Amino acid sequence: MTREEKFQVIEDLTSQLEENTVIYLADISGLNAAATSNLRRACFKADIQLSVVKNTLLEKAMEKSEKDFGDLPSTLKGNTSVFYASVANAPAKVIQDFLKKSKGEKPLLKGAFIADEVYVGADQLPALVAIKSKEELIGDIITILQSPIKNVVSALTNEERPDRAGEAVEASTEAAE
Repeated sequence: MTREEKFQVIEDLTSQLEENTVIYLADISGLNAAATSNLRRACFKADIQLSVVKNTLLEKAMEKSEKDFGDLPSTLKGNTSVFYASVANAPAKVIQDFLKKSKGEKPLLKGAFIADEVYVGADQLPALVAIKSKEELIGDIITILQSPIKNVVSALTNEERPDRAGEAVEASTEAAE
């Protein structure tokens, strides 16, 4: 690779790092062609861009970027694949599902950068899977907001039932006598 080609790759990586708020690093070495193809297919279905990069070029792109990647550059050893996504937990779910189906050790999560937060190590995978997406959070908020309204409607519906209203009238007339 010539110096100009390396410079261009660093520029491309830097722009990718700047554009994306969800970046995962993983080691997919050791996967055979079929498994790699299945992983790429799963990423495509989840709207995740997957690319294999050279560690030195990625490290230079991270240094050039305005984002603070913290300890993430220290994970750049061995083979590195970069997952870019718009949903914070999508790559983690793909990795977890792939690990369950393949019953293997790869892909091995090296780390992740999500909205200025850095996660380092494969032990962070359960925490990353548990992160809720924007749609899930909106759904939770709607559920919380609907709950009091449902209680009020339910209470009003029970008050207006004719069989209960008649009982209340009889009880009040008996108390008056």
